[in-house]
Amino acid sequence: MTSEHAEGLRVVVVGATGNVGSAVVRALAADPAVGSILGLARRVPEWQVEKTTWAPVDLRAEEQAQAQLTGHFRDADAVVHLAWMIQPSRDPLMTWRTNVLGTGRVLGAVAAAGVPALLYASSIAAYAPGPKDPPVRESWPTHGWPTAAYSREKAYVERLLDGFEHRVPEVRVVRMRPGFIFQRESAAAQRRLFLGPLLFGPMVRPELSPVVPDLPGLRFQVLHTADAAEAYRLAVTGRAHGAFNLAAGPVVDARMLAGLFHARTVRLPRPLLRTALAAAWRARLVPASPHLFDALLRLPVMDCSRAAQELGWQPRHSAEDALRELLEGLRHGSGMQTPPLAPHARHGRFGEFATGTGARP
Repeated sequence: MTSEHAEGLRVVVVGATGNVGSAVVRALAADPAVGSILGLARRVPEWQVEKTTWAPVDLRAEEQAQAQLTGHFRDADAVVHLAWMIQPSRDPLMTWRTNVLGTGRVLGAVAAAGVPALLYASSIAAYAPGPKDPPVRESWPTHGWPTAAYSREKAYVERLLDGFEHRVPEVRVVRMRPGFIFQRESAAAQRRLFLGPLLFGPMVRPELSPVVPDLPGLRFQVLHTADAAEAYRLAVTGRAHGAFNLAAGPVVDARMLAGLFHARTVRLPRPLLRTALAAAWRARLVPASPHLFDALLRLPVMDCSRAAQELGWQPRHSAEDALRELLEGLRHGSGMQTPPLAPHARHGRFGEFATGTGARP
């Protein structure tokens, strides 16, 4: 780092109030090497964290956002870019403006402000369809799955970063490519984003889920939010660069899910469940697009050895730990006091229906 002065590193976290952002802020605040944190978010929270101040930024605001970001990034030792809009899945133009064009503004501001390091939250969804065995390393193509907006946008931003690294080689760029990230406090938010208002906590009980569908391709990776945050902390305070796969073991499959619900697996053809999900999405009963389902079943399994070797990162929680926390959080409607993670939506479940399931929370 170029400005490791006596008071410690100055870190700016863009998207600091969501599932990963809130955990990254906590992890950085607990590190003696970090002197101050500026958390940027569209809606500033009342949540108070040691060493942390807050400022509002809307990445869709074009020139205004560019100027604001450049000012906020002045004298920063690192920028951690986590801001991402998953919903509204029915309005890909809005998500594109935030996720792709907004990231372009972050990159421009990093270059203009002379920030030495940029850490970006990519995803396993940036990868092209790949094998479940053997696991793929970070060199696997990042073409995404073209019909799923989330995957398509993550892949496009990988191309933006390629160009950025070529134009601004003095910036140390880190791309984190995690699996699905869960913690108890994210459960209410993830219900709103993916499962919708028809799922109530008492429904998430083993006795109400006697079977788990076993689908071809249903093998995916997860990790606990705290472990994802630890990877970012290690990258901020260290000197690693490049892409890093992040996931905990074991790989999640139908058998593991059945064990969590004390259920049995039932083999189902992929088209049957996909047709049901598509019908529910068209009827506005669920927010998760069937195209995201298509991408999920085509994800490769990742080899995470590079993160262990170069970051010194090891997950402290297993995949089962992360899933159990999510399920427990769903049962209790768990969240925390930041706008994205609030236990209750601003207008309640009726508001979710009124605005259209899959609209922006």
